[in-house]
Amino acid sequence: MAAGGDHGSPDSYRSPLASRYASPEMCFVFSDRYKFRTWRQLWLWLAEAEQTLGLPITDEQIQEMKSNLDNIDFKMAAEEEERLRHDVMAHVHTFGHCCPQAAGIIHLGATSCYVGDNTVGARSETIDLFFFFLRQSLPLSPRLECSGVI
Repeated sequence: MAAGGDHGSPDSYRSPLASRYASPEMCFVFSDRYKFRTWRQLWLWLAEAEQTLGLPITDEQIQEMKSNLDNIDFKMAAEEEERLRHDVMAHVHTFGHCCPQAAGIIHLGATSCYVGDNTVGARSETIDLFFFFLRQSLPLSPRLECSGVI
């Protein structure tokens, strides 16, 4: 992947600044694939917790969700979002399409903020990546380093 990522791919964040200044790794962290894969992971964890609390969620539903975490149909999701005018519900429907047994429990009891806010939190776990690249770029910015700013 070239610096800044492939701007036509769901694996890369699309921005003119990203194409000039961001690493492929950082572009992936802000990509659609990362975001929607994280949503699916969050829905899986929610279903597992709800099952533990006694909700009627089967092991087969959990397994079906686990098996389809990376099976994201971006075209279907875009069509669903166009129809529903809601990104989270579009992905609930898209995930449900590849997990028909689990469709009724995906996002059960959650709000859109559940996936949105927790995805931001998941991205913050990549702070080590940010500091790695910052350390690599310090020799390129002697004025900042010598002025005591960094």
